[in-house]
Amino acid sequence: MARQLDEQIAGRFPVGRRLRVLDVGMGHGTRALRLARAGHQVTGLERDAALTAAARRALAGEPEGIRERMRIIEGDGRDTGVHFLPGSFDVVLCHGVLMYTEEPDPLLAGLARMLAQGGLLSLLVRNGDALAMRPGLAGDWSGALAAFDGVSCRDREGLEVRADRLATLTAKLAGIGAPLHSWYGVRVLTDTAADGTVPPKDLTALLAAEERAGRTDPYRGVAGLLHLCGVRGR
Repeated sequence: MARQLDEQIAGRFPVGRRLRVLDVGMGHGTRALRLARAGHQVTGLERDAALTAAARRALAGEPEGIRERMRIIEGDGRDTGVHFLPGSFDVVLCHGVLMYTEEPDPLLAGLARMLAQGGLLSLLVRNGDALAMRPGLAGDWSGALAAFDGVSCRDREGLEVRADRLATLTAKLAGIGAPLHSWYGVRVLTDTAADGTVPPKDLTALLAAEERAGRTDPYRGVAGLLHLCGVRGR
């Protein structure tokens, strides 16, 4: 995800430009901190109080310059219009949030409104076109058959989550004025790894294989997750 996002930012904005970034559903703040360390002005929005507190603790351990470039707001991603003016950000991230949102359309529209002209919207969603892959590869044939027509699955914590299909989200992004520019697969080769699997000491080959698969057809189409990048029309 980080490499894919870096590629999109580098291809859209001048080198050295300090971007205004909004991370909706920032979790522990890992993505937001990474971008703040890179010199960008970052706002993290998170509704979970425990996650917000964890992000604040992580930020407190950073050098002063980074602390000054990042702010954290406790709030719901559906209320972006309450916190910010339209067009306030060059980059808006919403990773792993839509899958927990029953009605994603208002959230998507709000995210698009936050983008300045030419701004980048980065979404990470559960791939609805590949829901049968995990149960099928695990030998759960009835689960695989049900998944072909399903719109949800269970995440690694056992929670039921929504899935989105590429064609549907492509149409929605066009409808909110941030048409799809690029897309990648995420967890193409590793989505079926068992919980508790110990990663190899040298991740270089694993990451290279995942990165290659995530941008190559037909592999990216069966990824567990999809990374979609839309661009706000000028």
